[in-house]
Amino acid sequence: MMKKIIFILLVAVVFGSCSKPTPKPVGYYRIEIPQNEYRTFADDAYPYQFQLSEYAQVKPRPDTKDDRYWIDIYYPQFDGTIYCSYKAVNNNFQEITEDTREFVYKHTVKADDITEQPFVNDEKHVYGILYRLEGNTASPTQFILTDSVSYLFRGALYFNAKPNKDSIAPVLDFINADIVRLVESFEMKKN
Repeated sequence: MMKKIIFILLVAVVFGSCSKPTPKPVGYYRIEIPQNEYRTFADDAYPYQFQLSEYAQVKPRPDTKDDRYWIDIYYPQFDGTIYCSYKAVNNNFQEITEDTREFVYKHTVKADDITEQPFVNDEKHVYGILYRLEGNTASPTQFILTDSVSYLFRGALYFNAKPNKDSIAPVLDFINADIVRLVESFEMKKN
């Protein structure tokens, strides 16, 4: 009797273990998102100021001698950078804004959707558009700010990683909140 039970168990194990293995689902690293505090970037070398995260580092762009007001806002914890450019407007506002718009819409190849969120601050004479690019795009968020007369400030967020909206979603939400804060607090310094 004992031999029959052992034989049946052995047969059950042999036939039960012949199914294909089920692979583990793909997982992503847990990213700890810190509580954010903001500070004002108001360096004397630049004609503008804004608020940004205490976790961000502002770096002057070393390769832009002619465009000395260009900066990179780097997030070392997330390996992401907001590349910011500043252009003086000299009767070429339409041309500059169209170039910026074309640059954003070059991402339509990978973007599932591009939403434009207008921004108006009449008190500070700052107007702009915040672009959110849905999908696996190289740059998920971009923005432009201007007074329509003398300058255009542009920013584009890039991560130093393959775009995968699921894996960067918490970091993107964190930095997008910083970008909104930057846009809302941006102003030109008074001469």
